[in-house]
Amino acid sequence: QVQLAESGGGLVQAGGSLRLSCAASGRTFTMYTMAWFRQAPGKEREFVSYISPSANNRYYADSLKGRFTISRDNGKNTAYLQMNNLNSEDTAVYYCAARTGATGRILWNLYDYWGQGTQVTVSS
Repeated sequence: QVQLAESGGGLVQAGGSLRLSCAASGRTFTMYTMAWFRQAPGKEREFVSYISPSANNRYYADSLKGRFTISRDNGKNTAYLQMNNLNSEDTAVYYCAARTGATGRILWNLYDYWGQGTQVTVSS
């Protein structure tokens, strides 16, 4: 098993940036593809991005390409999501997720482990 803990959320003005972190503990971090999802009030959980264990494969939701960047530091057992040029539509709870193996998926129900989420609020 792996335990995930997100941090870095908060209140930011439109046009600003935030970097989310996801610290993993437990099993070997490099066993997992890491992903970020988000869920806005009244909406379904939405795929944001995933990154393979070696970081050689990264994939983003089309609507977020160019603004969001996923990365990971396997030495620190941590995944990151850099979010730039934020707007009000980015307001959501952001979740970190882990999936065993090197194949990323965009469906949330294909991930085995989840963090508790971190709130991101963008004010206009």
